[in-house]
Amino acid sequence: MNGKKILTVQDLSCVGQCSLTVALPVLSHYGLEAAILPTAVLSNHTMFKSWSYFDLTDEIPNIFAEWSKNGIKFSGFLLGYLGKQTIMALCERAFDEFSEGDAPVVIDPAFGDNGKLYGGFDADYVAAMRNLLKRADIILPNITEASFLIGCEYKTAYGREYVEDIAHKLFEMTGAVVVITGVELEGQIGELIYDGKTCEYVLSEKVPKYSHGTGDIFAAAFAAKYFNGAPLAEACSVAGKLVADCLKATADWHGYGVQFEDVLASSPQG
Repeated sequence: MNGKKILTVQDLSCVGQCSLTVALPVLSHYGLEAAILPTAVLSNHTMFKSWSYFDLTDEIPNIFAEWSKNGIKFSGFLLGYLGKQTIMALCERAFDEFSEGDAPVVIDPAFGDNGKLYGGFDADYVAAMRNLLKRADIILPNITEASFLIGCEYKTAYGREYVEDIAHKLFEMTGAVVVITGVELEGQIGELIYDGKTCEYVLSEKVPKYSHGTGDIFAAAFAAKYFNGAPLAEACSVAGKLVADCLKATADWHGYGVQFEDVLASSPQG
């Protein structure tokens, strides 16, 4: 362990490889102490045919009260699927009250994919997320989320000009370093990094599989490398390779998510 305590704010699915059940082992693998703020407890993730959902919003102020009494602080924050606008104000409170110095904030908006919003989200949620992203140091939207955030047309076929224009507008809107994920160009997949000055692509092999939870794995691995001091391109490369390796190691259909455990166990740490 390197002494850094990272708070990740996401839902907790009791069964299924996504959100906190992914973020915890990945952050720990890279030598970080992972602390959690669960937004809700689900019986299992939502790719199953049914699930239960217990909202933890009302408990969060009680958690904060105890953290204050115990003098708990965090070296960094990773936000994933939040689910409700009311959680966003609580996240901002966490930044203000529990940050160790100027602790960096990484936010994966996690509200849509393939040109559509996830169930339960609407324009009001997107607007609230747009405001929350102004508190981030780095944001990790996919193409769908980026297009909703800036209000542009979502395209399935695009070139570099389209992606870079989105990145520029997101930076102007939020002031955060923009890492657009799931960028597909020239038969490869990866990320575009824009820091307000230059655009940098990190592209690699596209594995022809889809699975629930891969975005959560990417965000956790990227954040871990970033919190450990890696350059952004290296953080993208490591996270992207981990996702690709996990997809390769997973059966063609595995409803729980990607089978990341063996891959993580054999991958470099730190």
